[in-house]
Amino acid sequence: MTQLFKLATLGLSLALAGCQAVNTTSGGALGVERKQYMFSMLSTDEVNQMYAQSYQDLVGKAQQQGKLDTSSADAKRLQQIAKRLIAQAPLFRADAAQWDWQVSLIKSDDLNANCGPGGKIMFFSGLITQLQLTDDEIAAVMGHEIAHALREHGREAMSRAYGVQMATQLGSAFGVDAGSLQMASMGVEYLMTLPNSRGNENEADLIGLELAARAGYNPQAAISLWQKMSKAGGGAPPEFMSTHPSSQSRIASLQAAIPKVMPFYQQASGRR
Repeated sequence: MTQLFKLATLGLSLALAGCQAVNTTSGGALGVERKQYMFSMLSTDEVNQMYAQSYQDLVGKAQQQGKLDTSSADAKRLQQIAKRLIAQAPLFRADAAQWDWQVSLIKSDDLNANCGPGGKIMFFSGLITQLQLTDDEIAAVMGHEIAHALREHGREAMSRAYGVQMATQLGSAFGVDAGSLQMASMGVEYLMTLPNSRGNENEADLIGLELAARAGYNPQAAISLWQKMSKAGGGAPPEFMSTHPSSQSRIASLQAAIPKVMPFYQQASGRR
């Protein structure tokens, strides 16, 4: 076991040697500050371009299948909510003002939404209709997903995956058997990738909360949203085995942060 740990640690050390520490966003009022290690040969622009192509492929396929919704009331709601949230994004990173933001609504029963690198937002209609989301709750979801893009969590995950790859390649070079390689790879994943992924979710929760509040959406909606998501999700895996925080800890973290962002919501509401 000691040999496997050393192997995994060596792989991670070599991977980090090819990374650079960056600050992708400002910390905001909630102080979301953390040095992120990005693989230096994988730039922001390259990741954004790669994802933009994948996004266009998905949207094009949905359009061909008659699943791209551009005219319904929900589609119009999404566009309006996105417009207000996107206007606040440069407060966290200035270059977001130059991103080619896009918003798509896909007709699907999936309870899902995402915002990929470079500001490519995708919602699935089931999330809105099945959970009967209000505008404030949609803003909570969208703010969370936009935060992932602002913090470049996708590029960060790709950089972490390089550490797993390095550990596996080193094991093969040293003649480690397949079973041990799998254990080493799993060790890297649980010691590095999953905890940081949970951290990423917490960051997205907090930045998204502030983003929505600054855009004039009630931050209290984040609580009702995750309560709805918890009921819809049924039994969730234990928190230490999941990339997502448990509903209870997530809600507790949001409740603690809401008083700090409520003034932004009140100020924005007063301007409307």
